[in-house]
Amino acid sequence: MADLQTDIAETLLNELRPGLSPKVLAQIPPLSEMLAQAGRIACHGVGREGLMMRALAMRLFHLGCDAHVVGDMTTPPLGEGDVLLVSAGPGDFATIAALVGIAKDAGAKVACLTAEPGGSVPRAADLAVHLPAQTMASDQGEAASSVLPMGSLYEALMFLFCELLVLDLAQRLDVSAEAMRANHTNLE
Repeated sequence: MADLQTDIAETLLNELRPGLSPKVLAQIPPLSEMLAQAGRIACHGVGREGLMMRALAMRLFHLGCDAHVVGDMTTPPLGEGDVLLVSAGPGDFATIAALVGIAKDAGAKVACLTAEPGGSVPRAADLAVHLPAQTMASDQGEAASSVLPMGSLYEALMFLFCELLVLDLAQRLDVSAEAMRANHTNLE
């Protein structure tokens, strides 16, 4: 059984490598700059993508950004100078498309993480970040390419990409690990 798990782990690492290629990582600086210039940042995704976006919002807060999660009761309105950062792995979510429209109408910029840059949500965004990985839109039949089920590969890649984004943003904002830790809650 251990050999099977080792083989699966090796396969998974090989599946993640294209998502961490220089071409993909070159998308970090423009997104980092957009976030560094933002007044407020609101993060959103659905399902497990939403969990990854919540994790990113937490780190953005630790960096000292005015970061929030769409749907939380304490999320303020967005407007000029703000950024809505969404994940739309399959490219098309009606709920996310509606939020993108609201944010843009209010004057906010929109950035979108996606595996399908031709989708309606990334096309409507001011900045679309292409994370090449299987999502639930491509997990069946001949399109299926991952040892992981459904959209897990995309979600794992999101986490890694967002952690690298946080490191870039920390350097850009000159925020130390100690300063980030000082922003961590003490109510645990």
